[in-house]
Formats: sequence, C-alpha cells, structure tokens
Amino acid sequence: MPDEKMRKDLINRLKTLKGHIGGIEKMIQEEKDCIDILIQISAIKSSINKVGLAIIENYAHECVISSIEEGEGVEDAVQEAIETVLKFSK
Repeated sequence: MPDEKMRKDLINRLKTLKGHIGGIEKMIQEEKDCIDILIQISAIKSSINKVGLAIIENYAHECVISSIEEGEGVEDAVQEAIETVLKFSK
C-alpha cells in the first residue's frame, strides 16, 4: 500500500484526470474541433499511464522487496512482478 504522501499525490492526479474528462465531455457537447479533443484524450492517456507506473513502482518497492526480505523466494517475487507489469502494459 502506498504511503500517505504517495496516496495523496495519486488521488490528486486522479481528481485532475476527472476534471480533464469532464472537459472533454464539454468539448464534445460544444462540438469543438476533433484534433483538440484528441489532444486532450492523449494527455489523459499519458496521465493515466503515469499513475499506473507510480503504482507499479510502489508495488516493486513495497511488495516485491518485502517478499524477498521475508524469504518468500526471489523467483516467485520476480515472477509476480513481471506478471503485474505485463498486465498493466496491455
């Protein structure tokens, strides 16, 4: 689980994303230019990926390292990390 500072940062990023999505909805309702809408969608996709990468980084530090330190097996921890990254990257 992310620490309090990271949790707040992630929540703020998600709130910002929510606002951007609302902005796209408004752009569509107002029949704004398609290129402008697609630029906003691209920015949202990038922001979502950054949130996901931050969570994966936290997962690697918190879960994988603690599993290794607790003697649960390096190979199992690495395999689980690989599977998690692959799921995210689809």
